[in-house]
Amino acid sequence: MAASMCDVFSFCVGVAGRARVAVEVRFVSSAKGKGLFATQPIQKGETIFIERPLVAAQFLWNALYRYRGEHISPTPEGCWAQQPLRMEETCDHCLRALEKAEENAQRLTGKPGQVLPHPELCTVRKDLHQNCPHCQVTYCSTECLLAAAEQYHRVLCPGPSQDDPLHPLNKLQEAWRSVHYPPETASIMLMARMVATVKQAKDKDRWIRLFSQFCNKTANEEEEIVHKLLGDKFKGQLELLRRLFTEALYEEALSQWFTPDGFRSLFALVGTNGQGIGTSSLSQWVHACDALELKPQDREQLDAFIDQLYKDIETGNHSCVPNAETSFPENNFLLHVTALEDIKPGEEICISYLDCCQRERSRHSRHKILRENYLFVCSCPKCLAEADEPNMTSEEEDDEEDEEGEPEDAELGDEMTDV
Repeated sequence: MAASMCDVFSFCVGVAGRARVAVEVRFVSSAKGKGLFATQPIQKGETIFIERPLVAAQFLWNALYRYRGEHISPTPEGCWAQQPLRMEETCDHCLRALEKAEENAQRLTGKPGQVLPHPELCTVRKDLHQNCPHCQVTYCSTECLLAAAEQYHRVLCPGPSQDDPLHPLNKLQEAWRSVHYPPETASIMLMARMVATVKQAKDKDRWIRLFSQFCNKTANEEEEIVHKLLGDKFKGQLELLRRLFTEALYEEALSQWFTPDGFRSLFALVGTNGQGIGTSSLSQWVHACDALELKPQDREQLDAFIDQLYKDIETGNHSCVPNAETSFPENNFLLHVTALEDIKPGEEICISYLDCCQRERSRHSRHKILRENYLFVCSCPKCLAEADEPNMTSEEEDDEEDEEGEPEDAELGDEMTDV
């Protein structure tokens, strides 16, 4: 059963060579919810679709320390996930990096005098940056300033009260920072921008319908997500957050979101459907360097230089053998989903919530990670094929190998893999 394409893919932008989006949303099962399925052949390496988020926001601690952002993806097939990244200050709307590549390298290396070759390859245009005239929040362009104002910023702009600790939004943000320490996995400001979007919208019902398409969790699952986000120490602070959220943003059309049960559900929605965005001007500069045509000796020197600087940037339903992956190659909030292999019409498109090392661990270890972080048990082809294997974690497997006298270099390899 396919979901309505009208709303779901209205946030997708065009892909060269495609007349229409090559996927559809179908209900998979009560356990998995919805999933993405191919409607036409997709070749390996082909961009499946590109989408804009419904809402995006910098993490609050990260905004203070100029790191990264998070967004809610409009496709409601499930949760996209990405590992935390250390990044620079970003546009408050599209999360495009505002820091030049050389500045980024200087900050990350702790070397104020660090100089990058080929500075012309950096795409950051500081001359285009704009600030909100009322609260001074920074945007990468006039287009983003206007887009933010049109969608949500008129409601959320604190104006001259930007630094007033008694402003309702500042009280909410400070309360969030006090109960959700770095590394952050969600942001109360995503929820705030969802409410503000509805408050500013002419067609409120459309936005409410879009937000309501996300997967629903049971009350017990929602409690688990709250526990994961806030931990044992602060899980009791959800009511304080709800009260401050209500004082700052109450909207009659969304009254159910402000009740204790509704707020917990909204909290869980953000906790499971938020997608971390990694935007880095340094990463973009490195990719541009990779495309340069250089003499072998010059290439060797440049690659050696980059090896000292570059930090690897570590998103449909999960599979331990994914046929697609996600990335942010345009250095902003546009998520690209790319096929890792040929995909046939009717075949589900799956990404992996696990990194490469985690996918090589035992089935029991993979299930433990997914169960603890995403609250489901994987039934992908790899997990089904390994169903008869002993229920032991990779650590237990390592211990058994150690007892059998595994060589020291192999032990080191296992330890590095576990890290």
